[in-house]
Amino acid sequence: QVQLVESGGGLVQAGGSLRLSCAASGRTFSSYSMGWFRQAPGKEREFVAAISRSGGSTYYGDSVKGRSTISRDNAKNTVYLLLNSLKPEDTAVYYCAADPSYIVSATTTPTEWGQGTQVTVSS
Repeated sequence: QVQLVESGGGLVQAGGSLRLSCAASGRTFSSYSMGWFRQAPGKEREFVAAISRSGGSTYYGDSVKGRSTISRDNAKNTVYLLLNSLKPEDTAVYYCAADPSYIVSATTTPTEWGQGTQVTVSS
């Protein structure tokens, strides 16, 4: 089991960038693939990005593809999500998630979740 704590959210203007971080503690971080999901008010949870245990494979949701980069540092037990060219529709609570599978996907329900960090994009 791992414990996940997100940070880096905040208020940003449209067109700006944010880097979200998720620090993990507990069992071996590199045993988990990691993902980011988001949920806006009144909407279903949406897959954003995922990275495999080694970091060699990444996968993005259509809504952020080309505007985001997921990365991980297994030495620091941390996964990152860089969001560029932010749009008001990116406003949501962003959740970090961990799963022992090879890679989290849009159809995965990860076993571990963080508490979330709010991202608000103003127009």
